[in-house]
Amino acid sequence: MARGGADVEVWPECVPALELMRACQTQWQLGGMGGVVGLRYEAVGAVLDMRAVPQAERAGLLDDLRVMELAMLEVWNE
Repeated sequence: MARGGADVEVWPECVPALELMRACQTQWQLGGMGGVVGLRYEAVGAVLDMRAVPQAERAGLLDDLRVMELAMLEVWNE
């Protein structure tokens, strides 16, 4: 996958979670003073519904999404 002109290798098993994160990239909950609190999970659910993701896959995708969310929050809130 290319991002900003640089190629990034993504393992095939990680692609669904990455695509979900990218689909939710505008769904961050902002806190006071412009800080980011985390993703709006009701919006994540709507994205999963719109993409017709089977129920059996949702728990694993949500776990993966949370790992990426926490990593992003750590960087943003440094």
